[in-house]
Amino acid sequence: MGNKLERLWYSDRRPLLWLAPLAWLYGWLVKRRRKAYTSGRRTVHHSPLPVLVVGNITVGGTGKSPFTAWLVEHLRIGGWHPVILSRGYGATPDYYPFVAKPDADPAECGDEPVMLAQQTGAPVLVDPTRARAAAYAERHQLGDVLVCDDGLQHYALGRALEFCIFDGARGIGNGALLPVGPMREPLERVQSVDFCVITGQPTHNAFQTLFPKSVQCHPIELVPTALRNLHSGEIRGLEWLQGRVVNGVAGIGNPARFFDTLTGLGARVIPHPFDDHYRFRAQDLNFLHGPVVMTAKDGVKCRAIASDDVWVLDVIAQPDDSLVTALDQQLEQPGKDRTHG
Repeated sequence: MGNKLERLWYSDRRPLLWLAPLAWLYGWLVKRRRKAYTSGRRTVHHSPLPVLVVGNITVGGTGKSPFTAWLVEHLRIGGWHPVILSRGYGATPDYYPFVAKPDADPAECGDEPVMLAQQTGAPVLVDPTRARAAAYAERHQLGDVLVCDDGLQHYALGRALEFCIFDGARGIGNGALLPVGPMREPLERVQSVDFCVITGQPTHNAFQTLFPKSVQCHPIELVPTALRNLHSGEIRGLEWLQGRVVNGVAGIGNPARFFDTLTGLGARVIPHPFDDHYRFRAQDLNFLHGPVVMTAKDGVKCRAIASDDVWVLDVIAQPDDSLVTALDQQLEQPGKDRTHG
């Protein structure tokens, strides 16, 4: 159902326009909720640590997790000790906050927290109440900067910097608010974020025609690095994909982007899209011909059921120099109050 809705939202038309009254109500509630935090009517946790929030204002995959992993590594290189805060979609721990270890069960704490723990080595706290996770990190002195993954709309936690991520090809879809379109917040929201980041080539016409002229968009590339066997850990170069028939498996927000990446690397892809955060079973990976190639996020859920011919395509984010320079300038001002809510 999720993928079908997204196909409607990310078309040029608005086939769900009959739901416009609900979209108007949703937009009114969104603005009212944000104003409640910015006006002080609702409590905001202002951490003594810098809080960097990575998120989006559209539904679906935009490349937030690779960017979050890059941001954590960049902070570490700069001498910081980052802690990641994550909602943990689908998480079912016995308590919160839950510390997600690299070998944790994704069914217990969510797939993205486990993936980020594996990729970054940073402490990852899972809690739908990000302010509570922030307080835990402060109390236990886990680090000196907090990176909130997918927390742009979590206004109960104040923030020093905001990064809003867009998919370059899908942009804002039909531009309508939920449930008519994919927008979680109105497009005007980008004027209040610190960094507008576009993954891939910014080909959607919204970036040229609808975005406020005052907003500078920073492109980042999602660069494949290698193939990793999920069962044995063997590493193979990307040239292994050239001319090879592979079963592309993706349970992410935008499976088509993953299949296009494999095709661009020379593979002959048989696509198998699944809903975002799908819980895989062994039979889901049982294909008659060809190896299986999946995303890193799916890989953490499939370690226990992977056969010898299941591979993960590892990807890293590479921002442009202008973003890196602007970010470093902001990080040199740790005492500056840039809290948005």
